Amino acid sequence: MASGNGVNERDIQKSYWVQHSADLSVEAMMLDSKAADLDKEERPEVLSLLPAYEGKSVIELGAGIGRFTGELAQKAGQVLAVDFIESAIKKNESINGHHKNVKFLCADVISPKMSDNISEGSVDVIFSNWLLMYLSDNEVENLAERMIRWLKDGGYIFFRESCFHQSGDSKRKYNPTHYREPRFYTKMYGPGFVSTGGLETTKEFVAKLGLKPGQKVLDVGCGVGGGDFYMAENFDVEVVGIDLSINMISLGIERAIGLKYAVEFDCADCYKKTYPENTFDVIYSRDTMLHVKDKPTLFRSFYKWLKPGGKLLITDYCKSAGSPSLQFAEYIKQGGYYLHDMKAYRQMLDNAGFDDVIAEDRTDEFAKTLQQELHALENKKDDFIRDFSEEDYNEIVERWKAKQTRGASGEQMWGLFIAKKK
Repeated sequence: MASGNGVNERDIQKSYWVQHSADLSVEAMMLDSKAADLDKEERPEVLSLLPAYEGKSVIELGAGIGRFTGELAQKAGQVLAVDFIESAIKKNESINGHHKNVKFLCADVISPKMSDNISEGSVDVIFSNWLLMYLSDNEVENLAERMIRWLKDGGYIFFRESCFHQSGDSKRKYNPTHYREPRFYTKMYGPGFVSTGGLETTKEFVAKLGLKPGQKVLDVGCGVGGGDFYMAENFDVEVVGIDLSINMISLGIERAIGLKYAVEFDCADCYKKTYPENTFDVIYSRDTMLHVKDKPTLFRSFYKWLKPGGKLLITDYCKSAGSPSLQFAEYIKQGGYYLHDMKAYRQMLDNAGFDDVIAEDRTDEFAKTLQQELHALENKKDDFIRDFSEEDYNEIVERWKAKQTRGASGEQMWGLFIAKKK
């Protein structure tokens, strides 16, 4: 993410922590003058909440000067302590380097350097304490995907964040921290939806599926479950929604309590998740596949999971054929997206074995929807700023207008893909 003046999110966060790490103390790391007392109370509590990690492989992200590193090292088989402030990780090593089962790495958690040091499926527990709030929304999503890949089957991610407002009494000239709460993700799309067009496009696209009572639907990238509840309530189908975001899944589960129709949620990586062959009548995915690098493999899995006669419906961000502009290429890189042109997308579905593949360019509809959502946000500007901040408001407006510009130029496209398993 970049700020309005073009400064990169990572540069902002690093500058912030270089400033606050000049004094390599627990007070500096916790941004609180009473940190020593707080640490005595909270550290045992946090450690008590961790899954069993005796003899296990543990990664500590945002390790700082090692408040938790030494504690983890006493039980873990091996610990990799990571921080992007060199002075902090060196201080950590000077304190905890005598533990032979600890390695120290100076790296930004979202940098490619991380994957050079961590193999997929090699980690039992990933631990972080106050880290994600120093990443942009896109960076959090991308890191979550990578963490899932680093974990062994049955592995755990433990993270702890400050939400809603600033913690610690340290005075700060500026504060780039993202104090999140789940409603942030639903403000743009209406209650229950985090994909383009909300309920209106959901109604249109679901109508193309020919749903029948008792059928089973898999929603890949379900968000907070708006489409799932709509399908279950109106068509009497069973819906399984999967998503990487625990915040989204938690909201979906909370909303499902007491409802009489069949919707279940699972926090899972669609690339690692497996289902028996011929399980689902429909697989449905809205604006999620842009995060998936190896689409051909996933599409082959979709084909196997569908029953004969089953349908697949995907909407996704696409790009025009040819090389993107420098600005669009940077947007793709910053988001960690994997975009394809419409023809290539259709070909991947054909190659996966699907029949009757339909690929429709819905970019005009995308542009209209963006304008409607932007207008709705502008009408709620005061409420939004009261709930969040003017900075958050301006950032979303800027993002939406940038999408409109790319759509108008033909560079960024929105595709609808429907296919069938015979």
